Amino acid sequence: MNRPEGTTVLITVTGPDKPGVTSVLMGALANQRVIMLDVEQVVIRGRLTLGVLVACTGDPEDLQDVVEQAMASVGIDVIVEVGAGPGERSPSSHAVVVLGSPVTARAFSAVAAALAGQGGNINSIRGIADYPVTGLELMVSVRRDDVAADAALRKVLASVASDHAVDIAVERGGLARRAKRLIVFDVDSTLIQGEVIEMLAAKAGKEAEVAAVTEAAMRGELDFADSLHHRVAALEGLDAGVLDEVAASLELTPGARTTIRTLHRLGYHCGLVSGGFRQVIDGLAHELELDFVRANTLEIVDGRLTGRVVGEIVDRAGKARALRSFADQVGVPMEQTIAVGDGANDIDMLTVAGLGIAFNAKPALREVADAALSHPFLDAVLFILGVTRDEIEAADAADGVLRRVPLG
Repeated sequence: MNRPEGTTVLITVTGPDKPGVTSVLMGALANQRVIMLDVEQVVIRGRLTLGVLVACTGDPEDLQDVVEQAMASVGIDVIVEVGAGPGERSPSSHAVVVLGSPVTARAFSAVAAALAGQGGNINSIRGIADYPVTGLELMVSVRRDDVAADAALRKVLASVASDHAVDIAVERGGLARRAKRLIVFDVDSTLIQGEVIEMLAAKAGKEAEVAAVTEAAMRGELDFADSLHHRVAALEGLDAGVLDEVAASLELTPGARTTIRTLHRLGYHCGLVSGGFRQVIDGLAHELELDFVRANTLEIVDGRLTGRVVGEIVDRAGKARALRSFADQVGVPMEQTIAVGDGANDIDMLTVAGLGIAFNAKPALREVADAALSHPFLDAVLFILGVTRDEIEAADAADGVLRRVPLG
């Protein structure tokens, strides 16, 4: 790229953020023979740092005097570096999101050291959340950008996350990160708290028996379809009215409404893919104004559950098929899809999605996911996508639904 002729000058302004600082600086530069090359600004807790790179075709010492006088007039510090290298601006190869409660200096130091060890350069850092967890987004460029290097980067950061009790999500940078348009959620222990089939089993007095089978299936120790038939058989004879009772008792995971509401604002197609039961989750899907639902259907005869399911079983493979079907319906390529789940039966779905997020998941799922969240707040999904808490709350405030639930 051709650079303008002249002496390169870097102007760095620091001080309390207040109206007029940028205007005064730009006014001073407007009267000098300079060409703007780059501008960056950040405000942290009311402290401003503003960097301006220019090419000066006149006398750089005169420029320095003018800038220093202008900044002194508003009580702001300035450093002027004549002959600063212009550098090159290139897109970051990766976005690395660090989430914690808290993110300690020790944890962040380990992240930075791991990135450096993989030849990664941190291009920018910004805070993206202060509630319900602390979130930091690092835009990173790695020296060697290939499949092997990408895998190595993810592996070393996963180790840091485990050692320092933080969540670290690694995603490819560039336009692909901003192009996601469809998201599907598992239901049990992901969108909602608890397992629906165990709630139903409690009505039949067989909760412990069914819970043990569910846990083994979620760990990947049992075939999901076989385990489903075994668990549903325990419901034989239950009055169908218990389905409405359980549906009315469902509790959303903290942050679920915020997550769905924000994704809708961003134009996402949102859906549910569940190994649970349509009769229980259809009402919730309607309430949340979701676009798709795929789940199993319990057989009911003469007002009672028969202990069987009807139709195609939504198992591990069925979940992946459902995601592909939803994407086809709305014309979204698979690389622009996201899947969120917690169990081994979500493995195929997260693997085929453009971005697979494991939410408080079993080890079998965490191993294949692109990102793993261990904090019990579903809105952390938004932070992985680069959406900030400030953006979420500004939109909520505009709609009159802003609130923060005390944590504890």
